[in-house]
Amino acid sequence: MVDRTETKESGGFGETLKVIVQALLLALVIRTILFQPFSIPSGSMMPTLVEGDYIFVSKWSYGFSRYSLPSLPPYVGYVPVEGRALGSVPERGDIVVFRKPHEEEIDYIKRLIGLPGDKIQVREGVLYINDVAVPREATDDFIADDGSRVPQFRETLPNGVTYLTLDLNPASTGDNTREFVVPPGHFFMMGDNRDNSLDSRFDVGYVPFDNLIGKAQIIFFSIDGGESPLKLWLWPTELRPSRFFTWLS
Repeated sequence: MVDRTETKESGGFGETLKVIVQALLLALVIRTILFQPFSIPSGSMMPTLVEGDYIFVSKWSYGFSRYSLPSLPPYVGYVPVEGRALGSVPERGDIVVFRKPHEEEIDYIKRLIGLPGDKIQVREGVLYINDVAVPREATDDFIADDGSRVPQFRETLPNGVTYLTLDLNPASTGDNTREFVVPPGHFFMMGDNRDNSLDSRFDVGYVPFDNLIGKAQIIFFSIDGGESPLKLWLWPTELRPSRFFTWLS
C-alpha cells in the first residue's frame, strides 16, 4: 500500500486578497488601539526629541477617549463622547501626546510636570512643584546643528524621573511665571526646551485628561532637517541611526 500525502494549492487571487484584508485590519487595530506613529515637527522637546524624530506612542497607557480613538462614532462599546474607558492616570515626567485644548485638531507633545492639585511655578529658570525647587544640575552644553552651544541642565522630579532641559535665555518670559494651580482632571505640560516651547505656561493652559492620546515610548526612526523618510537618496547623509530605537523617559 502506498501512503499518499495530498497537498492543496493556495486559492490564488481570492486567498491573496483575504491575506491583504487581514493584514490591513490588523494594522488598523494596532494603530487605533495599541501604537500610533508620530513625527516631531519642532524643537520644543529638545534635547530629548529633535525635529525629524519618529516615535511610537502607546495609546492604551492612559485608556481611550474620543481623542485617542477619533474615528469612532459617539458610542462604540464603552467609549463615550466624554470621559475615558479603561483610564489610567499618567505619571509625572511622562512624555505625552495630547490634543491642544480649544484647538482639538492639533497634536502636541510635552512632558507632564503637574498633576491635579499641584502648584507649579518657574522662578529664575528653576522649576518649583508645590513650593519645592526641582533639583537642577548643570551638565555639558548641548551642541546645536549650527555648532552653537546651549546651556543644558538635568532635572530630577520628585518621583525620580530625570531628563535634560535646555536654557537658551536665562531671562526669558518662561523663566519667571506666576503660580499655576492645576485643577481637578487636568495636567500641566512643559517642553524640555524651556525657552522655545508653547506649553501650559502660555496659551496651551491646563490639559484635560480626555485630551490625552498616549505616552511616547520609543524613537524608531530619525532623519536630519525634518526631511521626509521617503527621500531615500538622503539616507546616506541625513539619517541619524544613533537615535534609532531610543527608549524615552
